[in-house]
Amino acid sequence: MNSTAFDDASSVAVANLLSLKGRRAVVTGGGQGLGKAIALRLAEAGADVLIGDLDGERARQAAGDVGDRYSGDVLGVDMDVTDSSSVAQAAVVAVAEFGGIDIWVNNAGIFPSVPVLETPDQTWDDVFAVNTRGVFNGSREAARHMSAQGHGGVIINIASTAGFTGTAPGLSAYVGSKHAVQGMTKQMALEFAPMGIRILGVAPTFVPTEGNMAAARLAGGPVQDMPVMAKNLIGRLGTPDDIARVVLFCASDLATIMTGSTLLADAGQTI
Repeated sequence: MNSTAFDDASSVAVANLLSLKGRRAVVTGGGQGLGKAIALRLAEAGADVLIGDLDGERARQAAGDVGDRYSGDVLGVDMDVTDSSSVAQAAVVAVAEFGGIDIWVNNAGIFPSVPVLETPDQTWDDVFAVNTRGVFNGSREAARHMSAQGHGGVIINIASTAGFTGTAPGLSAYVGSKHAVQGMTKQMALEFAPMGIRILGVAPTFVPTEGNMAAARLAGGPVQDMPVMAKNLIGRLGTPDDIARVVLFCASDLATIMTGSTLLADAGQTI
């Protein structure tokens, strides 16, 4: 039996359901790509946003870009998601500057492509440190602050279509890490519901972020010819903002009935 019931928003107008005015968000790996696109949409919806990134200068530059476009408070900080103390410090900054944390997006991730037989132990460990332990560190820290506030919040884990199926050769560590993110999302939903905390995953298809385009160049050939694009049914590449809009839905009160699931933002890739 839940000790905290989620609000029934049946009588709330759509514009108010979508608004994040007065809410405080943290986005990991937010200096570029999907993370920056997510920060932009959350800020547009009215949230104050803290952008964390391993490259602190890139985080601060992204925060400046977002802050120039929208009226809320936006900060950029150094954050290493593999280091629980670094994650905790970023959360402390968010609480000190914004007054709390209502939304936490675990977006940081890496995806080196190495065939199984050539994968060093360190590469495997690095992928799981960022993609899996990083999600755990962020979710745990977010839940600590959200539960202490007494009114819950929302945690969103950026998974991947690789969490549903195998993908291009060379990505065994990545695929394994993203399957793990799906499992954690389900389990944490069970543990966090009594605290009033929803947790959802979003599984994007390939989109042309800075990191993905660098990977495409290493693979050789045009990005539209990459194996991950073979089953795209929408007739175009997805964009970072395509994914950011799904994250905004998850963060908003439009999704109050949802927790524990992972939404496919996959352009039909996994059919």
